[in-house]
Amino acid sequence: MATPTDAELILKLYELRTEPTMREARKFVATFNPSGPDEIVAMQKDFGGQNNSYWRQVLSYWEMAASLVLRGALDSDLFLDCNGEPFFLYAKYTPYHEVYAQVTGVPFMRHTAKLIETYPAMQDRYTMMLARMNAMKKQAAPETKNA
Repeated sequence: MATPTDAELILKLYELRTEPTMREARKFVATFNPSGPDEIVAMQKDFGGQNNSYWRQVLSYWEMAASLVLRGALDSDLFLDCNGEPFFLYAKYTPYHEVYAQVTGVPFMRHTAKLIETYPAMQDRYTMMLARMNAMKKQAAPETKNA
């Protein structure tokens, strides 16, 4: 059961998400649509580049939040009630999880992955997001005509 301390923490996390630079970073990560793994690798290796900074800021933010849940500092149900974005990002970049791990030496969003693995409701959220991503990709794909 969530406590007043959990509520304070979730409100602080929300406040951090609305900071102007974080909003820009979140916008980039949410709209970054790599055409293949090479784009992920290039962006990941571009230390000092704006997109790399945005990428690291957003992923580390959600990983920090996930870690708070995993360590018991934040109620898991309250976190899930208030946040869909980490599951959206994990689903969106599913095709690149393996290449990300190869390039960085760590699993993609490993704490978020642990949340998904540990909490059935979070698994459900991820599964729903993944289905939504796949449906959007299918809709966006050009129709092929048989000759």
